[in-house]
Amino acid sequence: MSRYERTEEFEGASFLRASFKGATFRSSDMRGVKMRAVDLDGLDVDDHDLFFGSLIVNGVDVVPYVKAELNRQFPGRELQDAQTLEGLREGWEAVQAAWQETVDGTPRELVDSHVEDEWSLAQTLRHLILATDAWLGGAILRREQPFHEIGLIFTGAAEMGFDMSIFREEDPTFEEVLQVRAERQQQVTDFLAGTTQDELAEERENPWGGGDDWRPTVGDCIRVILEEEWAHLRYIRRDLALLR
Repeated sequence: MSRYERTEEFEGASFLRASFKGATFRSSDMRGVKMRAVDLDGLDVDDHDLFFGSLIVNGVDVVPYVKAELNRQFPGRELQDAQTLEGLREGWEAVQAAWQETVDGTPRELVDSHVEDEWSLAQTLRHLILATDAWLGGAILRREQPFHEIGLIFTGAAEMGFDMSIFREEDPTFEEVLQVRAERQQQVTDFLAGTTQDELAEERENPWGGGDDWRPTVGDCIRVILEEEWAHLRYIRRDLALLR
């Protein structure tokens, strides 16, 4: 099977009567792609940033419908957009309860299992540890080195110049993952309990840089944490359903 990686050769290309049946597109730029008279039966699209743009199907932007359906499937998810301190606190409580249900309901033999090219439950929790460290420890609290050594960073971080020596090479036990995860969850809980509506409006630096002018507020940073929590909960529930 052919594999194309880190290529721009298809930008602006046209495909006529071509078959992509069974193909996989991962970490690829599909912005502005137009499909006409195509067979989309079984098309499976998963975009972490879908809600920042549009997806037009037969002339209809389906993003609002997808958002509404996910909010229905995951009660409390709508609070990831909350602008008030009370709403953010309620949103955090909701997503933590949902995560606890998932962790408690996962058989021990499946915590390290994963579907192809996706993270296991243990790896997902390690990534959420890192996300909390980045947006709470790094951005909000401005710690110089906020990351725990068992955090799991996104693919491509080394190529972006991130110092990977921060992280431990060997995998932690699931018990250690749960312990550090609980500590990070408590840190968010404690911060939300002690902060104020005025502090939510204070500006911070983007912990990942990014080269743009975006200066997130403290509230934005909390909303990113909530978005990460809900997104990865959806991913792992999807994958665990396939593994059972």
